[in-house]
Amino acid sequence: QLQLVESGGGLVQPGGSLRLSCVASGSTLDRYAVGWFRQAPGKEREAISCINGAGTSTSYDSSVKGRFTISRDNTMNVVFLQMNNLKPEDTAEYYCAADDMPRVCVLYKPRYHYWGQGTQVTVSS
Repeated sequence: QLQLVESGGGLVQPGGSLRLSCVASGSTLDRYAVGWFRQAPGKEREAISCINGAGTSTSYDSSVKGRFTISRDNTMNVVFLQMNNLKPEDTAEYYCAADDMPRVCVLYKPRYHYWGQGTQVTVSS
């Protein structure tokens, strides 16, 4: 059974950067497309980025495009989310999730069946 653990969240000032990690165990991660999602208090969980199993295709929500970069290292069973130029509206709990159809990735939450526990990102001065 695939298990995912996120890390790297924290408190950062506006304009700052963080790098989130999503480490997998229980299976090899290249069998899965991986997405990053976030959920702010009182809001729905939203998809913000994804990467296919081979790492050759990515997708971003317009709210983060140009500021966030998703990448993966399948030899280490990890997916990263580099977040630059952070804004207060990026404050949320961030989750990684896996889709067992690795050829392409989609920003569609119902496709993702394996979830991590989340890591909190707070952007504030």
